[in-house]
Parts: sequence; structure tokens; C-alpha cells
Amino acid sequence: MKPKRRPAPRPSHERWLVSYADFITLLFAFFVVLYSAAEVNQRKVMQVAAAIQSAFQQMGAFPPSASPLPPPPEVPATQPAVTVGSPPPIAAASVEHQEDLSELRHELEAALAPEIARGEVAVHSGAEGLVVSLREIGFFDSGSAGIQAHSQAAFRRMAKLLAAHKFSVRIEGHTDNVPIHNAQFHSNWELSTARATEMVRLLITEYQLPPEQLSAAGYGEYHPTASNQTAEGRAQNRRVDVVILGKQWLTDIAPAPQ
Repeated sequence: MKPKRRPAPRPSHERWLVSYADFITLLFAFFVVLYSAAEVNQRKVMQVAAAIQSAFQQMGAFPPSASPLPPPPEVPATQPAVTVGSPPPIAAASVEHQEDLSELRHELEAALAPEIARGEVAVHSGAEGLVVSLREIGFFDSGSAGIQAHSQAAFRRMAKLLAAHKFSVRIEGHTDNVPIHNAQFHSNWELSTARATEMVRLLITEYQLPPEQLSAAGYGEYHPTASNQTAEGRAQNRRVDVVILGKQWLTDIAPAPQ
């Protein structure tokens, strides 16, 4: 008799379940880790962002009216909260400095009233603080960076108020779009920058403002306030803006270790 053949073993169609179960388990663990990390990082990121915003506002990089960041998530009662320092509330500090700028604006408008009436000076609020525009017609000769002799009295009145309030100040030079090329300056960039740095030099040497309180910038014809298509608009664009930033200069910052 012929021996009976044993039936061939049938392939299992359920082996994929083992790999699938392993994959689901790993995927679940992966998302648990992500969720845990997100819960911790969100709190830390918000705390760091609030500290960075406070630091930049103190340096004047952000306008004082910028909305503060939302507070970081509360730490559960089971976890001890760790606080480093006691920074002042951002909103309260912004209101305080806005009031200080309002007071300074009234003082500047009173001190420079004759020049404002003649259209040589304009005072207005900007995105970063208070702006005092000194127009070329009252303070500079055409194509020159030196302040005219007859405008020294007005400049002195402004400088004394800046020294008394101790705000950080940025001097910005601006021109119209008419090209310049003389023996001293080859472009509007050079003229605008020279006017700004000359004013900074006077504030430091003549009125003893701390150099750390001041900065200078030249923008040429690229930040106009009026149209360059008319003579009146070009006259408004030829100016030096004294930008009084919305934060006081911090005199209590400790010097960096040598």
C-alpha cells in the first residue's frame, strides 16, 4: 500500500496582527512622549517669550503700546513654582512711560513754540515713541551737515530737556530724492548720515548726554513723510528726526565682567 500523504500545513493569515500590534504600541508611546514634551515646553516657551519681550521693550525695540504676551500656563498645585526675580508688569510699565512721554511732549512743544509756529520743527507721536522733526529750512544749510548758528538756541533748549528726562534717543537723518554730489558728499546716504552723527556729537560734547543713551541712523531719501513731486513735500522730507524712544535709558545695568 502507498503511504498516505500528509496534508500540507496551511499558511497562517493572522501573523500580520503581531506586527500591527507592535506598530500600534510604538505609535501610542510616541504620541504620549510628544504630548508630555508639549506640556512642558509650552510653559517654558511662554516664560522665555515674556522675558524676551520685556527686555526688548526696555531697549526700545518694541513700541510701548505693544500688547503683552498672554501669561504662561499656571503650574499645577502639585508642582512647586520656580520664580526668578520679580519683573514689573509690562502693561503698567507701558502706561507709565506713555505718561512720561506725554509730559516731555508738552515741555518740548512749549520750549520750541517759536520754531513750530514757523514750520521749522514738528512734534508728533510715532510707532516707537515721540518724534521731533528738525527741518532743513530751520537748522541746516543745503548740502551741509553743520547746524546753522541761528538755530543753536533752539537746539540747546531741546538738548536740555533730553538730558533731564534721560530717554534713549535715536537721531535719524533724511533727505529728499534730489541727487547730491558736492566736494563733501557723494550721495544722500552720506549727507543724511553725516547730519545724524553731527547732532549726536553735539549732544555728547556740548550737552554731556551719555553716549550709551544715543544712536544715529541715515536713511537718505527712502523714508519720506511727504511726496517728493512738489517743492513743499521735498522741504518736509529734508529733516533730522529726533526719535525719543518709549523706554528710559537704563542706568542701573551692571557692566559686563572683564
